[in-house]
Amino acid sequence: MDVRRRFPKSSSRKDAVAKGVEHPLQPAQASDAFLLPLHLTNKVFFVLFFASAYYLMGRWREKIRASTPLHVLNSWEILAIFSLLASIIYLLGFFGIDFVQSLISRPDEFISHPVCPPVVDTPPPPPPPQITGEDAEIVASVVSGAVPSYSLESRLGDCHRAASIRRKALQITSGRSLDGLPLDGFDYASILGQCCEMPIGYIQIPVGIAGPLLLDGREFSVPMATTEGCLVASTNRGCKAIYLSGGATSVLTRDAMTRAPVVRFGTAKRAAELKFYLEDPIQFETLAMVFNRSSRFARLQVIQCTLAGKNLYMRFSCSTGDAMGMNMVSKGVQNVLDFLQADFPDMEIVSISGNFCSDKKPAAVNWIEGRGKSVVCEAIIKEDVVKKVLKTTVPALVELNMLKNLTGSAVAGSLGGFNAHASNIVSAVFIATGQDPAQNVESSHCLTMLEPVNDGKDLHVSVSMPCIEVGTVGGGTQLGSQSACLNLLGVKGANMESPGANAQLLATIVAGAVLAGELSLMSAQAAGHLVQSHMKYNRSSKDVCKAGC
Repeated sequence: MDVRRRFPKSSSRKDAVAKGVEHPLQPAQASDAFLLPLHLTNKVFFVLFFASAYYLMGRWREKIRASTPLHVLNSWEILAIFSLLASIIYLLGFFGIDFVQSLISRPDEFISHPVCPPVVDTPPPPPPPQITGEDAEIVASVVSGAVPSYSLESRLGDCHRAASIRRKALQITSGRSLDGLPLDGFDYASILGQCCEMPIGYIQIPVGIAGPLLLDGREFSVPMATTEGCLVASTNRGCKAIYLSGGATSVLTRDAMTRAPVVRFGTAKRAAELKFYLEDPIQFETLAMVFNRSSRFARLQVIQCTLAGKNLYMRFSCSTGDAMGMNMVSKGVQNVLDFLQADFPDMEIVSISGNFCSDKKPAAVNWIEGRGKSVVCEAIIKEDVVKKVLKTTVPALVELNMLKNLTGSAVAGSLGGFNAHASNIVSAVFIATGQDPAQNVESSHCLTMLEPVNDGKDLHVSVSMPCIEVGTVGGGTQLGSQSACLNLLGVKGANMESPGANAQLLATIVAGAVLAGELSLMSAQAAGHLVQSHMKYNRSSKDVCKAGC
């Protein structure tokens, strides 16, 4: 039986101190030093401060007028000065009452028996990783800094072992466990020097399939890597509506990657001379020959220049085959800059990229001029499909598109965002196929149009996407899982018969998937089903607390 003295919940430590008994649950409080509750004590000292200050200023003003020495004090003035000092001391410690308590009484008057802290269920620190043999010495060297972590691959000659040692060293230095991050089952040699530096594991992202997407007479099963519920299901419903209506068609209007260096001259006139030189059709053939030496597939198309004072921005556009082409176009631009240096020795190259490209940033130049692949994809959805599959009507979809995608985006001042959720589909397909996820920024520029056709019975839906930046070679496309997804779409690697055809086809597939996703989400919002769908399919019933224990 527990015979320790217990106090009711309403009792305070001050009551316990008054009774000569230490409260077992509450630590000593600085406010216990005052006779009044803390909020009343605060009010008393605030009033005392202003009253004392007001009284002393009034008295000193009278003394100055009467030519009376200020150091001659009566008892009331002495009392006011002491009150002012006391209130100042209190207010200085207003946010640290322990300081005031130490001036009023000794701390040991309020410390009796030690108070046990409340019991909190905190998880124990993770045990250090088990390290044996030669690895233990290497881990110790990494932890001490004697061996740089980035040099493990070259020192050991084993990429998997290097990742394992780096991971163990990180757990020791951080004191954090990485048990949930997979290590085994990944080919770390495939990313060495090209995809990711200093790996310690890999992330698992589920890949779903939407389709079949009937596009230009061919069927595609579209892989989508995402952790968002309903996204694949919604896109799949859009694919079904397109399929039942005869499929979608696409047209690629432009294929050109861009890079825009910035150079500086002593005067704006001198910068303008280079601008006129670059835009001269007579000089273009020579510049194109210099540019195209960088690659078998690089073909310079146009150079667009703009001046900003004495600074010149040159936007080079070129085809890049089946590669996304950023490195390819950068090499070509560097060749041209080296060539120009002979005729313009006073040209100072500030940067190979001056943001007029514009890469991984929303920019009007991309929205208007395009970057990468420019694609328009369209379909006519039959009236009965709109009603039975999409659960809405043509007039409702047309009105929603006008008020949401067009007017709403205009009110928001959107730049290339005249759509419902194009970036959702673009990101999912990009991750699944090894594209650069950061280029989702401009690749998701999309104008969605919904219009009634055939006397208002059927629905014409289209997406115009001016800068889909994709490739089927290079970067993350050669990794095993991403390569498998590209193979599923029939666009893996380079097209030897028609260079660039695989990347162009991938861009049209992305646009087709966006068309399906836009159609389904707009229908869900027009029918008022969006919230119900997410509550049904995007809400986990798993007890997260129990799962984490």
